[in-house]
Amino acid sequence: MFAVKLTQIGDLLGVILPKDVLARLKLDKGATVFVTATPEGIVLTPHDPALEEQLKAGSEFMQEYRDTFHQLAK
Repeated sequence: MFAVKLTQIGDLLGVILPKDVLARLKLDKGATVFVTATPEGIVLTPHDPALEEQLKAGSEFMQEYRDTFHQLAK
């Protein structure tokens, strides 16, 4: 767990992330992060949760129609 403080950035408030957190998330200056509210709290991730859901749905679709895709590949 990491403790961070809010800081004033112009008219906004921001959070300064420690280098350890940036390294674990594989983030650099200018990177986009996604903030998601969950029942357990807030999740900060470099991956778009909506895209992950779409990829999962596509994977399930391809698995369901695996034989059809196999025949089309011939």
